[in-house]
Amino acid sequence: MLKHSAFPEPVVAHHSGRPAEGERRPLVVLLHGRGSNEQDIVGLAGHLPETAEYVALRAPIAEGGGYAWFANRGIGRPRAESLRETMDWFTAWIDGFAGERPVYLIGFSGGAAFAGGLVLDRPQRFAGAAILYGTLPFEAGVPVDPGHLTGVPIFVGQGLDDVVIPRELLDRTWNYLKDDSRALVRALRVSGGHGISVPMLEELRIWLGDQIAGDPSDSGAHERP
Repeated sequence: MLKHSAFPEPVVAHHSGRPAEGERRPLVVLLHGRGSNEQDIVGLAGHLPETAEYVALRAPIAEGGGYAWFANRGIGRPRAESLRETMDWFTAWIDGFAGERPVYLIGFSGGAAFAGGLVLDRPQRFAGAAILYGTLPFEAGVPVDPGHLTGVPIFVGQGLDDVVIPRELLDRTWNYLKDDSRALVRALRVSGGHGISVPMLEELRIWLGDQIAGDPSDSGAHERP
């Protein structure tokens, strides 16, 4: 049981059921977008490598017909105190749930900002993170100084025609991760708007498979028409 009174116990959706007791595959946590829920993203696991265990977590803040990872002060701009509370809630859960296994984060939209906050807050805790169609949580209490993610595997994926997340934030995220952070980055921009495209999903599958296999090759930035 979590001892964070502000939020409920985590609701977790398991891809293909719960793993057998003692199974030690790497854990991939799928983080849905704002106003969505865990069921909307757990199906993504069916397109990713079978060498990992996948779970989707429900965000702890009810919002409209779904849930959110933080209160915000504008699209892509979390309130620092809210992000801190939800990151602490997540940390208490993941440290018990994952144990010593490698943990990868895959976040979409609002979930991307949350995944970014988590990996910026504790860079050595996570084996890697995918920031999909979203922004890092700038000016929200997590460090974004140069070199802060040195050596951390990061996949950043954006739609060239995305008009949901402010372009300034998408560009700032792209530039920080690709250059200033010193992370091991696979950066990809593809045609399309605010939704995971087939080309993006295929590149994500390859990247994650390489990370799990211990081959972080082909980092760099790419655009596709």
